[in-house]
Amino acid sequence: MRLYKFLKIILALVLFTKCGDSSNGLKKNFSIQINAEKNIISNSDTLKISILNLNGIKIDSTQFELDNNKVSNKIVLKNISLGEKIIKAKVFRNNKKEVLIKKIVVLSSIKPKIYNYEILNIYQHDINSYTQGLEFHKGVLYESTGQYGESKLRALDYKNNKILKNINLSPSYFGEGLTVLNEKIYQLTWKEGRGLIYDVNTLEQLDSFNYGQSKEGWGLCNDGRQLYKTDGSENIWILNAETLEEEGFVQAYTNKGRLTNLNELEWVEGKIYANRYQKNGVAIVNPINGAIEAVLDFKDLKNKVTNHSGLDVLNGIAYNAETKSLFVTGKRWDKLFEVRIIPTN
Repeated sequence: MRLYKFLKIILALVLFTKCGDSSNGLKKNFSIQINAEKNIISNSDTLKISILNLNGIKIDSTQFELDNNKVSNKIVLKNISLGEKIIKAKVFRNNKKEVLIKKIVVLSSIKPKIYNYEILNIYQHDINSYTQGLEFHKGVLYESTGQYGESKLRALDYKNNKILKNINLSPSYFGEGLTVLNEKIYQLTWKEGRGLIYDVNTLEQLDSFNYGQSKEGWGLCNDGRQLYKTDGSENIWILNAETLEEEGFVQAYTNKGRLTNLNELEWVEGKIYANRYQKNGVAIVNPINGAIEAVLDFKDLKNKVTNHSGLDVLNGIAYNAETKSLFVTGKRWDKLFEVRIIPTN
């Protein structure tokens, strides 16, 4: 019995040693080298990748990938989306392949500008609306509200503070962002993993869809071809308008780092306006690479609404293409502000 136990220990040690040699051998032989301090690089730079051959082992060939796409050892980053990227190097030698992996972060080369605004008009708004999403369609303002047991979808005559149509969501749903595309309204729910689809004219529910990798629903907008969705992270997910499947995402980044808690979205003349949850600002995002090009600070607007116990944060942005103005409100705000954005040089 003692001999048997002794042999088991020896066998375990041998196996452990072999596994250790196998896993550490790769680190001893090769490593990925890049021209980025702390693995952080600007998208105005060219990424240069090489293999550090620590023991002078003959290499037959190497292949490089960036986010699973084959690349050369020099990559011009100006056309690459921002955020976390995975470099993969495949080293071929003696008919064997060894794979090395390194994570990098690509930052924006531009510092976000600070845009100003002026108030054009102030309209009354339902003080009980826990506003989650706003969007104009043919002059009508559509609003999605939240909270379990209170969530609604509404069509509004915003000038006269009248409800044109209203439906109440199931008490099991927490309403979130919305957008209108091809005569359909798409409304998100928060943690239920499901979006709801309605006829824009009747508000009759037509269908629903499930989320993919984005586990939660926060904000929603569209560019006329596809939908953009937030989940509370820095990711802006791109949804196929026909299948509503997530086909990818861009990550919102500045020249210093990621921008998280992206919430309500609005498409404004080729850019995505993203409200940040619990913040007074709206980020203006390049939808191609995720760069934050400018920010709007709306903190003064909250001081212009009625202060009450249920008053909550800024949330709700809608662009009126007819007036070329932006409409802004918040959760349980009694006012809706029409503003004009003033870009700075």
